[in-house]
Amino acid sequence: MSLEDAQRIATNLAGLRERIALAASRCGRDADDVRCVAVTKYVDTPATRAVFDAGCHDLGESRPQQLWNKAEALSDIQPRWHMVGHLQRNKVARTVPLTSLIHSVDSLRLVREIDREAAKINRTVDVLLEVNISGDAVKHGFAPAETEPVLSAMVELSHVKVQGLMTIAHLEGGADVARRNFAALRHVRDRLKNVCPEVVSLAQLSMGMSRDFEAAIAEGATIIRVGSTLFEGIQR
Repeated sequence: MSLEDAQRIATNLAGLRERIALAASRCGRDADDVRCVAVTKYVDTPATRAVFDAGCHDLGESRPQQLWNKAEALSDIQPRWHMVGHLQRNKVARTVPLTSLIHSVDSLRLVREIDREAAKINRTVDVLLEVNISGDAVKHGFAPAETEPVLSAMVELSHVKVQGLMTIAHLEGGADVARRNFAALRHVRDRLKNVCPEVVSLAQLSMGMSRDFEAAIAEGATIIRVGSTLFEGIQR
């Protein structure tokens, strides 16, 4: 990682924070209520370290193996790791001890596996339910109507805490379609608040990436997942 590239990442992060602040201001929100997770799946370990050094301490990976490798390589700085991509049950045991938040819980079987592995190390794991709000066939996630039974099942599990919902907007259609998707997830969350058990918190909405995070903030995102915007202009 060259000094120039590290400086570029710091500049990109500063610019991103300005955009977050403006987007929050436009809808009467506080920028501090929006957490930015730097998605580092397309960059190497030195670039990942550089974004941490620039001040973003929430780092996200889409593939469990990459998260494991980077967590080991960056154990001296101990960022808050987020699992934002599909997680298979056979990779839960190695992932659970490393993660601050698992965004991509997409089945009840996965929730139960996370609970079993978390119990072995005597910790409670925070998770989000992934909702396929756009109905894209290629995406993982619960259909909106499937979420309520999953939340009801959480009373049986003592080592998993549902903190909210996550979604990815439709891959086509631009900002207007994305905003409608994000509004739809917020409506699902608001409906579920009236029926979910007390052990469930739905305070978090993880939605919005580089192409649409401003629309997500306008619709209530508390977590955005940004990758390419942070690493624009560096040698990968």
